[in-house]
Amino acid sequence: MKSYQLVAANAPLELVETDNPEPQGSEVLLKVTACGVCHSDLHFWHGYYDLGDGTKMTLEERGIDLPFTMGHEPVGEVVAIGPEVTDDIEIGKTYMVFPWCGCSNCARCEEGRENDCNAVAPLGVRRPGGYADHIISPHSRYLVDIEGVDPHYACTLGCAGITSYSAIRKAKDISPDDKLVIIGAGGVGLTGVGIAREYIANEKIVIDVDEEKLAAAREAGADHTINPMRDDARAEIARLTTAGAGAVVDFVANTETASLGIDVLRRGGSYIAVGLYGGRIDIPTLSLPTRDIALRGSYVGTLSEMHELMDLVKAGKVEPIPVASRPMSQVTETLKDLEEGRIIGRVVVVPEGA
Repeated sequence: MKSYQLVAANAPLELVETDNPEPQGSEVLLKVTACGVCHSDLHFWHGYYDLGDGTKMTLEERGIDLPFTMGHEPVGEVVAIGPEVTDDIEIGKTYMVFPWCGCSNCARCEEGRENDCNAVAPLGVRRPGGYADHIISPHSRYLVDIEGVDPHYACTLGCAGITSYSAIRKAKDISPDDKLVIIGAGGVGLTGVGIAREYIANEKIVIDVDEEKLAAAREAGADHTINPMRDDARAEIARLTTAGAGAVVDFVANTETASLGIDVLRRGGSYIAVGLYGGRIDIPTLSLPTRDIALRGSYVGTLSEMHELMDLVKAGKVEPIPVASRPMSQVTETLKDLEEGRIIGRVVVVPEGA
């Protein structure tokens, strides 16, 4: 098996060759056909998360040891199944692998909220991921049927898709007169715009500092786009929302975007932080009760939501985002391009010979 492993922070991913793993118990072995490159991978590659005020949380502090194989948006063809697999899984069929695997034994997992499990062990983070030519799914229930869906686009649904869907879903019950503000039109944010286009009838205002990404957001279904660098940006948001936004979904979630997002909420509105760019939120506690606003996070999504999203995609109710492909040998260069903002939409990497 060939895999591209993170061996040191900011270093090129290293090609490592080992024997193919053999599936045990309820595991399934898949031959990777493509794997999405996600902005979250930049945090792993750099070796830390930004906590704001100059503080960081390192991978070691999070309990993640190097080396490991990144890549949490894999699609692959089933080549072998473990002896305890009872689901109707077809050898030779291609599936998306849901990466947010829990312990299977705690209350959250029993509720179907494995993404909130205290021992969550995602593929590409705490289990070997999809920057490889083979991958093990720890259980057959994590295999999601993608029949009729472009496999490269399906890759992006395992993180960008489910993250966007779960976050937009949390904003679904805003009032008919409300406007939805979406901050960030990168790969995940653009996916969110496409989902919101069919999922939420309210007008959508997309905010980003990149004019090219704003153009892509308009193509994806944004009713209004605003560059926050404009002198009149906040005044324009106020004009469009009248009393303020009913909900803000922040796919960046750094200090500046959080401040903006909370400021433009109406009384009783909700700010939903999704992005991992890092920073601090500094607001008077008095503003929470007096404005009656809600602040919450949204971390990826549940397996049930994953199936809901896939059904919407198959029904043609989600506008696909642009997806380009590159050889997996170019994964380090792809991370650099993502870091520099040179990618519109998403990129998947493909193993040689796949």
